Amino acid sequence: MTKIKIALVGVGNCASALIQGIQFYKEIDKNEDALGLRHLYLGGYHPRDIEFVCAFDIEERKVGKDLSKAMFSPPNNTLKFADVPQLNVPVLKGPVLDGVGEYLKEIVKISPSLDSDVTQELRDRKAEIVINLLPSGATKASRVYAQHALQAGCAFINATPNLIAGDAAWNKRFEDADLPLVGDDLMDQVGATVLHKTLLKLLSDRGVKISETYQLDVGGGTESLDTLERTRDVKRAMKTKSVETTLPYKASIVAGSTDYVDFLENRRDSFFWIQGLYFGRVPMRLDMRLGTVDAPNAGSVLLDVIRATKIAMDRRVSGALLSASAYAFKHPPQLLPLDVAERWFEEFISDKRER
Repeated sequence: MTKIKIALVGVGNCASALIQGIQFYKEIDKNEDALGLRHLYLGGYHPRDIEFVCAFDIEERKVGKDLSKAMFSPPNNTLKFADVPQLNVPVLKGPVLDGVGEYLKEIVKISPSLDSDVTQELRDRKAEIVINLLPSGATKASRVYAQHALQAGCAFINATPNLIAGDAAWNKRFEDADLPLVGDDLMDQVGATVLHKTLLKLLSDRGVKISETYQLDVGGGTESLDTLERTRDVKRAMKTKSVETTLPYKASIVAGSTDYVDFLENRRDSFFWIQGLYFGRVPMRLDMRLGTVDAPNAGSVLLDVIRATKIAMDRRVSGALLSASAYAFKHPPQLLPLDVAERWFEEFISDKRER
């Protein structure tokens, strides 16, 4: 297969896990050996077919370094699970814009280097897909990079909760440019939202009438701190709306990030509470906690989204990819129940669905 040429926007913990993951699975050829992946091969593409050609950041300790070194530079603090060789991809200085909130100013050291010409760099390095991994609060920066992707002829994957794929105007712009657009707000492989939705569907299918439920998260790392300051309410609204699609009736639902704890570093604790009635209107209650490491939780999902986006490019599909967005994101252009999103995604990969 041809290489899938990727440009990273933001060399944070999620980027680190993604790069490590490609190295980790590089030599694996059998599905039974690909622990942690949903799809070792997707539409014929293997994780080793993904190549990083370009990366942008604003952190002084990352800009100018090879991507293989920058991915482990502070303030990154996720787990190291794979050795990554020299990638010969220098991290370039991107525009700061609104990429650093007040809470991050004491943690992030902004590089004094001149900003790169992002569009030209994307063209020169022949990038095909731009992945936006900026902090959740970087609304203006996310849109600027989406514009650079358009100008350079690149597809755009928006992992942040800033509405781009879900915005009709952006959708039309990518459709007119014959480029795929995917997003918004990436859903973790074993994250609180997908687990919450799965639990609610299981209980509802078993005849339980859910009356009240909440899902609250506490995490460390720069993303959790930025969320606390700038996007907690937005993410809570998005997660709550996503969870609401699981039940065929109204219930009292709250879902979303709640607080930041420094010493958790890149770890996250998620708390679930579900109350309802079952046989004979007898009450039941579920009280549960999930502990995860944030960055690797995004890896398997991103690998699927990257390859689905490349498949769309191969087929000349443009605009918002409804199947891939519903499958992998909390706030896609069209919200679907989990089982329907899964089916749509598999149908798109097997060329039985247009987008």
